Amino acid sequence: MKKTGLYVMAALALQLAACNNSTEKEQKDGTAQLNAKPGIGEMPFGTFEGKPVTEYTLTNASGMQVGIINYGGAISKLITPDNKGKMGDVVFGFANLEGFQQKGNPYFGGLIGRFGNRIAKAGFTLDGKKYTLAANNGVNALHGGSKGYDKVYWTIEKQAGDSSLKLTYTSPDGEEGYPGTLKMEVIYTLTSANELKIDYSATTDKATPVNLTSHAYFNLSAGADSTILGHELMMNAAQYTPVDSTLIPTGKIEAVAGGPMDFNTAKPIGRDIDKITGGYDHNWVLTRSGTGLELAAKLVHPGSGRVMEVFTTEPGLQFYSGNFLDGTLSNTKGGVKYVWHGALCLETQHFPDSPNQPSFPNTILKPGETYHHTCVYKFSTQP
Repeated sequence: MKKTGLYVMAALALQLAACNNSTEKEQKDGTAQLNAKPGIGEMPFGTFEGKPVTEYTLTNASGMQVGIINYGGAISKLITPDNKGKMGDVVFGFANLEGFQQKGNPYFGGLIGRFGNRIAKAGFTLDGKKYTLAANNGVNALHGGSKGYDKVYWTIEKQAGDSSLKLTYTSPDGEEGYPGTLKMEVIYTLTSANELKIDYSATTDKATPVNLTSHAYFNLSAGADSTILGHELMMNAAQYTPVDSTLIPTGKIEAVAGGPMDFNTAKPIGRDIDKITGGYDHNWVLTRSGTGLELAAKLVHPGSGRVMEVFTTEPGLQFYSGNFLDGTLSNTKGGVKYVWHGALCLETQHFPDSPNQPSFPNTILKPGETYHHTCVYKFSTQP
């Protein structure tokens, strides 16, 4: 009996080892995520300003994963299945912290502020006082200045349960030229429905412009296609804000109907892109029925069947077609070259240059008020 029992135990051990090897192979191949256990993993990702940087990985029951790091609060990875169940990373990023810190990192995955997008001539007047910002995009200010929120250390705390992270950062009065101490909280949540939900909130002790967003770069092919020109995009927007040669809004709001800016019906991004000087880098005025969470855009990669829907509470959506990617970034994932139009951004936000455009929706946050903005990126597949 003892000998037989040993044989049985040995057989079971071999069978278990075979099962484990099979599961490991499936996960390495990316062809299956069987019985994924929801939770939050942690991995050291370097050191910034004497503080440890950690990559936190949110995982849901279907195997979708989202990575978030302290540096810039950046989305470092977003792994989701195609229509055959094969998992793939659909955001551009870097293999290490050095990649994110390199000169020329085009804000990959970062949290953007104090004011996302551009402010004309790097300045604005508020309550009769002129404020001067860093001119880090020609003569204009872009994405918060020389050291925007994509380049600061965010404190990250795991939330109750196994699906949310709370990030906090306090921007001192005068940082990058902006008035007021701004206290911010950003909550990333990965839901069981394959949604990445981002909740932003902020308070201030002085009136200040606020426009927070995420600068994730998406390519739903997960590396199969070098560009996003074959992706099909729909945006729920009948109007957009035209821009001058420096990409500052002219102040006009124009209809998109029938022209190259019209994405009300889904079309391949490459169809009309050559008609737009430099490519798409514009703000669309969303067609909204209220102030709640509403569908802003739908992106489809026909080859993989991956679908991404974008929901927001904001009035605008900046569609950027990766016009300045040139293949020169280092420390990329797998050494891949991130080329011209290699990925796109769909940034939920207020309109660019709003502090200088009184006809645009208000972006001034005052003491006693709370800024709030919710964005959801929902992933699914189609045949």
